[in-house]
Amino acid sequence: MRASPWLKHSKISHRPLPGWLLHPLHAALSTLQSPTTPGSRETSMTKAKRMEQMVGSPGTWSGMVLRVSQCVFAAASVCAMLTAFLFSESPAFFYLMDSPALCFMGTMMPLQLVWSLGLACVDIYAMRNRKDLHERTFVFFLVVGDGIMAFLTFTAACASAGASTLYVGDVYLCRKVACGQIVLSIILTFIASLLAATSFFSMFSLHASFF
Repeated sequence: MRASPWLKHSKISHRPLPGWLLHPLHAALSTLQSPTTPGSRETSMTKAKRMEQMVGSPGTWSGMVLRVSQCVFAAASVCAMLTAFLFSESPAFFYLMDSPALCFMGTMMPLQLVWSLGLACVDIYAMRNRKDLHERTFVFFLVVGDGIMAFLTFTAACASAGASTLYVGDVYLCRKVACGQIVLSIILTFIASLLAATSFFSMFSLHASFF
């Protein structure tokens, strides 16, 4: 059988594409390159170094020192309060301890101690095993936790300072050593709340760097 004449003209020719069509195709393909280019890799490495250099960053020495400092001041506040409770002889001291402000501070300081101690252990584990804790979800968890702890601890310290001012400074019912220990506990609580606020602002800045 003879091939029809139109089949001869319908054969596909393997001619190269013209230049006016190749240049737009090369430009479109260049925009679809993988994100693991040398420039993007350098940018990610620079961003990671900037996160590690931030004060209080999780998984770093500064973050561990900040968490340990919170543990120390929270534990000192609890110890001062327990010492005042064990060696108290003034009746006004028990009125002071029964106030809601002191009860609130006595509840918040152990919570602050447990929170900071747990995060200090996480920082030590991350540094020992070279783990990267700069993940968006984990940092957001730290922002929320540090914000709540800083706010409640500072509120407890302010309320306890008002109650102690009433009993120690205004009414003059508490001049024993035990009430002085309560004042010392309140001062330590203020320092712990300032350290917790430092962690909050550090985590907030670190979380903002993800955007």
